[in-house]
Amino acid sequence: QSGGSAVIDMENMDDTSGSSFEDMGEMHQRMKEEEEEEGEAGAGEEEDGEFLGMKGLRGQLGRQVADQMWQVGKRQASRAFSLYANIDILRPYFDVEPVQVRARLLESMIPVKMINFPQKIAGELYGPLMLVFTLVAILLHGMKTSDTIIREGTLMGTAIGTCFGYWLGVSSFMYFLAYLCNAQITMVQMLSLLGYGLFGHCITLFVTYNIHFHSLFYIFWLVVGGLSTLRMVAVLVSRTVGHTQRLILCGTLAALHMLFLLYLHFAYHKVVEGILDTLEGPNMPPFQRVARDIPVVSSAVLNTTAKTMALTL
Repeated sequence: QSGGSAVIDMENMDDTSGSSFEDMGEMHQRMKEEEEEEGEAGAGEEEDGEFLGMKGLRGQLGRQVADQMWQVGKRQASRAFSLYANIDILRPYFDVEPVQVRARLLESMIPVKMINFPQKIAGELYGPLMLVFTLVAILLHGMKTSDTIIREGTLMGTAIGTCFGYWLGVSSFMYFLAYLCNAQITMVQMLSLLGYGLFGHCITLFVTYNIHFHSLFYIFWLVVGGLSTLRMVAVLVSRTVGHTQRLILCGTLAALHMLFLLYLHFAYHKVVEGILDTLEGPNMPPFQRVARDIPVVSSAVLNTTAKTMALTL
């Protein structure tokens, strides 16, 4: 019995040992699976971290782009505000009522009598600017009503360059000369004075372009142009000290103003026509094909050649 019990114990031991080995294998397999799961979880967490890092980098780039756009918009707004401020600086020079402009136009044709104290000059540029544009329109009208041949393009650029060049150029030159002669006048006042002085030029040219009489032009040149010139001269005399300075300043202004009116009436159209001829070439007639008569000799030769070819065939 003791031997039988020993055998049974060995069998039980063997079964127990087999089951324990199987349990160890299962535990080892489970440990491997857990390690693999932990590795996959760690890889997932790393991928999530990389994804979150990319997302954070993109967020930083987006914030930087937004900041740059904000700075650019802020700069543009500041530039627009500064431009508006600069325009606002020029507003007082154009803030004038039509009644005041009409009164100043009439005053530009009436010479002042009192030259012992400085005469008042309007410090606005609206009226002079409109007179310059009016003179441009009158010059274009004169080109159309005259015998000048307009071939190509428009003459507005030439008229604008002439009128604005005279207004700005002569005003600058007279301001420099007034500074040398110690005259009490500013650049804006000189622009206003010379601009309103063009009112006589506009009247003279508008009348003489529609009524073509040289005698009528000379009358308007002396009366209308002379009155506007005397007005400017009297104002400059009242603001200048010294006989020599007055003579130099007023004589130069009177000569330039009256000669400019003569140039616009007599020489402007010819000069513009000469410029057009220089730039575009002379007015050449278009090329035409002209039918030519075949000579009698050539026709006879052709008839003989035709007969010879007919006989040979």
